[in-house]
Amino acid sequence: MTTKVVNEKVRIRQTGSVIRRCGKQALHLKALGLRGIGSEKELVLNDSILGLIKKVRHMVKVI
Repeated sequence: MTTKVVNEKVRIRQTGSVIRRCGKQALHLKALGLRGIGSEKELVLNDSILGLIKKVRHMVKVI
């Protein structure tokens, strides 16, 4: 599934902790720029960002 989105921004907030999670999930959150519960980041939406959000969707909220 490919998504063609041009210059659309999305705001992401971390809602879950990385404690007791797989190490890869912590790395995905770090790649999104999230540092702890309650941290937010505004990112340009593209396929790679969508993939990262999909991997940690149980720990983030798209605002």
